[in-house]
Amino acid sequence: MLKVGYIGLGLMGKSVARNILKAGFPLVVHNRSRAAVDELVSEGALAAHSPKEVASQVDVIFTNLPDTPDVEKVVLGENGIIAGAHDGLIYVDNSTIKPASARMLAEKLFAKNIFALDAPVSGGDIGARNATLTIMVGGDASALEKVMPVLLAMGKTVTHVGDAGAGQVAKAANQIMVAAQMVAMGELLVFSKKAGVDPRKVVDAIKGGAAQCWTLDVKPPRLFDGNRGPGFKAHMQLKDLKIILDTAREYDIPVSGTIENTRLFQQMIDSGMGELDNSAVVGVLEKQAGVEILD
Repeated sequence: MLKVGYIGLGLMGKSVARNILKAGFPLVVHNRSRAAVDELVSEGALAAHSPKEVASQVDVIFTNLPDTPDVEKVVLGENGIIAGAHDGLIYVDNSTIKPASARMLAEKLFAKNIFALDAPVSGGDIGARNATLTIMVGGDASALEKVMPVLLAMGKTVTHVGDAGAGQVAKAANQIMVAAQMVAMGELLVFSKKAGVDPRKVVDAIKGGAAQCWTLDVKPPRLFDGNRGPGFKAHMQLKDLKIILDTAREYDIPVSGTIENTRLFQQMIDSGMGELDNSAVVGVLEKQAGVEILD
């Protein structure tokens, strides 16, 4: 059985690592803050004190980190994964980062006889806990085949999209749709409320028709309960939108809707709501309209 390393035990990473452990894989973990490491160690994982130490002990090593610079530092920096790597090691990144960076990392690691897979995930904290994540993968097909049993311990759908960076392109495309849905949902709730109609009843009326989507199924009940906690944090949504805009500029791609949605999420963060769920972008729209959906 593959020995697995996992670096980055945040809101989603800890749950993913726990599911790998539950599936029976020997697991070595590392994280900047110690509490999550201690929690998983109490459940059977082993602790390491650096990415280098993790890499030296395992067959496949995962990262799940906030942003592109974090991943590059953990992989290439002092005491990074590349410093502890050995022939045959497979590196899998569950983070959402720039496609260009994923390609660069794959090239540098391949020069050291390490295969790299960019494998960002979608499904939020619920999907991470329930091992129902959607996983989109870029990189070598034979490396993916070797790590597939581990990926199936964390997700229900694994799609090989293409070569290095293709998984991150797919995740960026996913985030275009996610942001658009969050904004559209916020608009329809505020629209209904200000037009004098109960937004709860509007959601009930439309969610079985052409408007049906995961966002409309999952998010309104939380919002109607007054719960705007994450979930998927708004500042991370903004980070992903900026990756989309950077990549769009690189390839000269028009993304006018995403530009507007980025502006709304930037207003949300500027208003001090960055730690809230991405669905809480409704708060920006409430302020603009001068109405609250729970009035």
